Amino acid sequence: MPTYEYVCLECQEKAEIRATISEKEKGLKVTCPKCGSNNMIQVFGNFIVMSTSCSLSCRPTDGSTCCG
Repeated sequence: MPTYEYVCLECQEKAEIRATISEKEKGLKVTCPKCGSNNMIQVFGNFIVMSTSCSLSCRPTDGSTCCG
């Protein structure tokens, strides 16, 4: 089940929400666990790419390919 990261615009608390893709597509109603606000936005973090030939954080800054 995917985990989605949200941040509260009222108190800046971060929350990880586990939901199916179907639930996400229908629209999640996320409430801040700290202050109870419904003013939450989804944030996108880093991710890791792994294969049999390489693994690295997928953020090439020098114009190289992901494994180069």
